[in-house]
Amino acid sequence: MTGGKTILITGAGSGIGRATARAFDAAGWRVALMGRREAALRETLAHGLILPADVGEPAQVEAAFTRLEGEWGRLDVLFNNAGQAAKAAPIDEIPVESWLSVMNANINGMFLVARAAFGLMRRQDPQGGRIINNGSISAHVPRPGSAPYTMSKHAVTGLTRTLGLDGRAFNIACGQIDIGNALTKMAAAFPGGVPQADGSIRAEPVMDVAHVSDAVLHMAGLPLSVNIPFLTIMARDMPYLGRG
Repeated sequence: MTGGKTILITGAGSGIGRATARAFDAAGWRVALMGRREAALRETLAHGLILPADVGEPAQVEAAFTRLEGEWGRLDVLFNNAGQAAKAAPIDEIPVESWLSVMNANINGMFLVARAAFGLMRRQDPQGGRIINNGSISAHVPRPGSAPYTMSKHAVTGLTRTLGLDGRAFNIACGQIDIGNALTKMAAAFPGGVPQADGSIRAEPVMDVAHVSDAVLHMAGLPLSVNIPFLTIMARDMPYLGRG
């Protein structure tokens, strides 16, 4: 292995994952990109370590980590970012298939990738590393009609807390970034108006996704003796604090 710290970013083919991959590359890190669409990963960063894989498929995750370990020998940071949402609806109108799809990406995928990264960080020499899970404002409070996504993000918080405890024995730190209204495709409709808790439709402010990648860079750059267990970053005036 030669040169620079290493990071693996899941969901790197678009949105926050893409922005973060490019930010780490610009900062001199060696970047591995995982996602289902190889072409999108190459569009993000053609010279990165491209690892096409569905995070919810155990064999694909295992194969990707085997290749990563073979290429680099170690992993310093995982940004466990991949996830998906379902169309907003009351729980009885949400198709079971949509529920299962969200759970596979947001819970199974988070677990499988964290498991593989933890194992590599535990056995590498020198031992240790950092896992940063992408939670969400939805890990704290829901939007209307968001049962699958909100449940999955509350589960991510449980994973973060557990890894933060279990990792101490192996010099592995684990933190979570909870993001609100970063301007990606998922948030593109927010300035035009989205449903609120009182039944109204109102515009919501958004923020540049670069602020998210800067925050992840800061978390990743800390010494392993220091951890930010939970960091919330959001467009200042989004309806989250107070009464909205």
